[in-house]
Order: sequence, then C-alpha cells, then structure tokens
Amino acid sequence: MTEHRTKEGGGRTEKLVRDRIPDLILSTGRRPETRVAERGEYTSLLRAKLYEEAGEYMESGDPAELADVLEVVHALAALHGLTPADLEASRSAKHTARGGFSERIVLRLHP
Repeated sequence: MTEHRTKEGGGRTEKLVRDRIPDLILSTGRRPETRVAERGEYTSLLRAKLYEEAGEYMESGDPAELADVLEVVHALAALHGLTPADLEASRSAKHTARGGFSERIVLRLHP
C-alpha cells in the first residue's frame, strides 16, 4: 500500500481511494477522514496508485488485481481526454503494428 504524508504533517498518511470507499467505511460504523485532491496532485496520486496496484498484482499474482490496474489506467487516460474506447483503439493499433505478447518471444540484448 502506498501512503502519502499529508501537507499538514503530524505523521498522518493518506492515499487515493476508489470513490465509494468512504461510504463503505461509513457502513461499518467508522468515520473516514477524506478530502478532494487538487487537479495537479490528482495526477501524481494516480501515478502512485498505478505502482501500488501493479505491485499488488506482482505480489499476489491474482488476476482480479488487474481490474484495479485497469481502473487506474482508465482514470489516467481520462486526464489526457481519452475514453476507454480511445485507449482500446490505441492498444489495438499497436497490436496490429507490433503484435502482442501471446507468442512469448524473449529478445536477447547484447551490450
């Protein structure tokens, strides 16, 4: 889990969470402390979240974690004005031009 020190300090940490997480915490009787990230900060937090989610997949190998990675990728794409369909079109074009990874080809690199 990637946590970020708050601007105010005091040893508290924070992290970007999915939109419904505060409601889910409330439903357990606890009171979450939240704030809305500023635009520039949001980009940085999403990038950190991408590392966090990819790390969780790397650690567990659970394919369900890939849905979390994809959610973050979609949010980052939206910051660039791309829809999921736009992103898929870009992925598909690269696949057509360069192929995918299904053939498991490993390139040997020589110094």
